[in-house]
Amino acid sequence: MKAVYPVLFTQTEDTVLIEVPDLELLTEGKDLFEAVNYAKDVIELVIVTLEDDHKSVAAASDLDAIDVNEGTFAEYGRTIKSLVAVDSDSYRKTMETGNE
Repeated sequence: MKAVYPVLFTQTEDTVLIEVPDLELLTEGKDLFEAVNYAKDVIELVIVTLEDDHKSVAAASDLDAIDVNEGTFAEYGRTIKSLVAVDSDSYRKTMETGNE
């Protein structure tokens, strides 16, 4: 499955908090580079898990439908919204071969 999900990145003093509203995912990274990579990884992992369990995967919302002021971490710092492209088939192949 190839998709592009909207993601909220909230910069705090020492970390970047990550929210993927469509999949109800929360995580964090030490900086924006790590946060973007973590967001991609966690989205792909969740999609692969849902696919393996024969469960439906939430469709990605339109970026304009996401309000940064309503994000889980909005009060902790400056929040930006962005898109993260994912490919569960590619992720699955990488995990099966162990090549990251």
